Amino acid sequence: MAITIDVKLKTFLSLISWSEGTSIAPLTKNLGYDVIVTGIHGPSVFTDYTDHPFAHGGSVQFHLNPPEFSTAAGRYQVLAHYFEAYKAQLGLPDFSPASQDRVAIQQISERNSIHLIEQGNIAGAITACSNIWASFPGNDYGQGGHSLAGLVAKYTADLAALGG
Repeated sequence: MAITIDVKLKTFLSLISWSEGTSIAPLTKNLGYDVIVTGIHGPSVFTDYTDHPFAHGGSVQFHLNPPEFSTAAGRYQVLAHYFEAYKAQLGLPDFSPASQDRVAIQQISERNSIHLIEQGNIAGAITACSNIWASFPGNDYGQGGHSLAGLVAKYTADLAALGG
């Protein structure tokens, strides 16, 4: 099911994928929609969109000591257990790009950030969504990330390139 996404929200979604590293991942063949969290064995992708790659178990080890595991996958690095909840809530048929976009938009909406994006308050939207994406500043995931100023600058440049 296709949904209409305005240029500001589209640019914010692209910012997430850039920040998470999925849209620029070396192995992606589908703008990051096919990316599995990079683990200790390097980058990985999937090709079957019928369900989340870890819907039936498994995970990727991403730290050695102490060992940590993740089920993050797709353009927005959605964890398998979150996808299962959103799949039911939103009536999603699969883990296709359209379904991944709907999950990300729902997550943004749950942080009351759609209106912030519409108003151009990108710093506010990033801050409100920082507990969702590890690459956003202001969370305690300890996975590094980008500065707020750097993300706002990237968003602004990308929006201008799209004519927004």
